[in-house]
Amino acid sequence: MSIQAVIGVFLALLLILGLWLWRHQRLLSMRAHLMSEALRNRDFSFKLPTTSLLSGERALQETLNKLGDTIREQVNLGEVESWEKLTRVLTHEIMNATAPIASISQSMLHHPAVKDSELEEGIMAIHNTVTHLNSFVDGYRKYSALQKPVPESVNLSSAVKDMACLYPDVLWQNAINEDVMVKTDPNLLRQILINIVKNAVEAGAKTMGLECEATRDGKVLLYISNDGEMIPAEARSSIFVPFFTTKRKGNGIGLSLSRRLLAIQGGMMSLLDEPRSGFHTTFLLEFPC
Repeated sequence: MSIQAVIGVFLALLLILGLWLWRHQRLLSMRAHLMSEALRNRDFSFKLPTTSLLSGERALQETLNKLGDTIREQVNLGEVESWEKLTRVLTHEIMNATAPIASISQSMLHHPAVKDSELEEGIMAIHNTVTHLNSFVDGYRKYSALQKPVPESVNLSSAVKDMACLYPDVLWQNAINEDVMVKTDPNLLRQILINIVKNAVEAGAKTMGLECEATRDGKVLLYISNDGEMIPAEARSSIFVPFFTTKRKGNGIGLSLSRRLLAIQGGMMSLLDEPRSGFHTTFLLEFPC
C-alpha cells in the first residue's frame, strides 16, 4: 500500500473518530440539558438511559439517576417535616384562642338571662362552631402523635387481601405476586392502605387496581389505582398538604398522614402524572430495601 493510501485511510479514520466524538458530545450535552430542565421543574424522578456511553460515563449517569431519587426522598421528607412544624404551631395558637370562647359560650348558654332569649341561637352557633374547630384541631394532634414504626418483613399481597375485606363492594384487581415482601410496619401499612382506599371510595371508585415491581436497587414499587372521580388539575399539587381537601366533609388528613407514615420509614408516596391504563388516579408507594 502506498504512502498516499495509508494517509488516506488514516484521515478517513480520523474523520470518523471526529464525527463520533462530535455526536457523542452532543448526546452528553442533551442529557445534561434534560437533567437541568428536570431539576428546574422539580421533577426528581428522571431516569436517563445509560446506553451509548463509555463505562465511566455510564457509571456517572447511573449515579446521577440514583441522585434524583435521593433528592426526591429528601424533598418529600422536608415537605412533611415543614408542614408538620407549621401545623403544630397553628393548632397550638388555635386551641389557645378557642378554649376561652368555648368556655364562655358554654357558661352563657346556661345563664338565665340568655336561655330562651333572642341571644341563645347566636351563642349556640358560636359554641357549636368552636366545638367543631376544637374537634378538628384535636384530629391533627392525634395525627402528629404517631407511634414509632417497628418495621418487619411483610407479605404485600396478604396485607392487601386483608385490607380488601373491609371493602367487599369494591372490585379488586390484585396483580401482586404472592411472594413479594416489603420491610415496613404492618400496622402503619394497613393504615396507609385504608386511607388511600377510603379516599378512592369517597370519590366514587368501584374498582381498585394494584400492581407491583422491584427496582434494580432493591426497592419495591406499589401502584394503587382507582376509577373514582379524577383529582382536579389545580388540586394535584396540594393533595398531600395537611387539612387540604376537595370534599365537603373531608378533613384533609388521610393522604398527608399516609405520606408521612411512609416517609418516617424511609419510603415515599406520590401521585403519578399519568394514571395506569383503565384508571383515573394512581398513587405510587415506594418501600425501601
